[in-house]
Amino acid sequence: MTQRTLAGLIALPLVVALIVIAWVVPLPYTIYSPGPTVNVLGEFDGKDIVQVEGHKTYDDEGQLRMTTVSETTREARLGLWTLLGAWMSDTEAVYPREVAYPDQGTVEDDREAGQVQMASAQDAAIAAALTKLGEDVDEVSVAEVAKDAPAAGKLKADDVVTKVGDQAVDTPQEVVTEVQKVEPGDTVEMTVERDGKKRTETVKTGEKDGKAYIGVSLGATYEFPYDIKITLDPAIGGPSAGLMMALSVYDTLTEDSLTDERKIAGTGTIDGDGNVGPIGGIQQKIPGAAEDGAELFLVPAGNCQDVEGAANGDMRLTRVETLDDAIEAIDSWTEDPNAKLPTCGSTK
Repeated sequence: MTQRTLAGLIALPLVVALIVIAWVVPLPYTIYSPGPTVNVLGEFDGKDIVQVEGHKTYDDEGQLRMTTVSETTREARLGLWTLLGAWMSDTEAVYPREVAYPDQGTVEDDREAGQVQMASAQDAAIAAALTKLGEDVDEVSVAEVAKDAPAAGKLKADDVVTKVGDQAVDTPQEVVTEVQKVEPGDTVEMTVERDGKKRTETVKTGEKDGKAYIGVSLGATYEFPYDIKITLDPAIGGPSAGLMMALSVYDTLTEDSLTDERKIAGTGTIDGDGNVGPIGGIQQKIPGAAEDGAELFLVPAGNCQDVEGAANGDMRLTRVETLDDAIEAIDSWTEDPNAKLPTCGSTK
């Protein structure tokens, strides 16, 4: 037996052992895959996803599809070969587990956090759609009154601030601006709604950094003129469906069909003013939408650097920064499928 043969025989069990270990031992990574898409103009559990009371609604035979990502949970234990398969896939992605799940927690914690984000996204989506339709939905509420603050005993948490002096206010910054118009030590009248009743409280301001202050923490909230409810599968969480939910509410409340009976997909967070923000997993959402037959995909401008090489097939990609951009792009495309649309670099 030659020395080379002997060395090979000795090494063989080690190679086999390494293969077995690679196959069996889990590694700290997470896989993102294309998830299902959902037509938010459709139904869930036998009921319209967008339900409205107090305003006329209009059906649209087209589709506005929100997109999702299927993500292995923080407790999933993935072997090397599974990860290699995902890494070589055109539609899947592999991320270190600490990137996908930066905080400590459980699968249940992740689910609950996703539902909280979804609820907030739904409120913002409804606010954005109604603002686009000319409704005034912004409110500012008292989140907390500091102990021994000038406003202590005058204002309470959950008070909705409607006026400072004679000036109507809709945002926290407007409240701060109006309070700081008086000199420290002067009084300011705060008109609030508490338990459905309007009241006016006179607050003697304090001084902070040379400016008047009343010592409250404020938050932006919404008051809708009629009841709108968005009902989705509770397994779907997170904020990334905001844009598509806003479009579905807008379409439901307007007579003309937004989609012209076509299939449109997209993604992106949204705030109450209609600004669209970037999301994660867009490389998986695009092929998921293409697979479900979407012809146009709305890409948040903040994700433009992420879409190069995405498997969009014949589906067009268009860049949007606001709800107005999205509606304008859809209108242009439904009128002429070959219309020039804003894009991300070389994407079509």
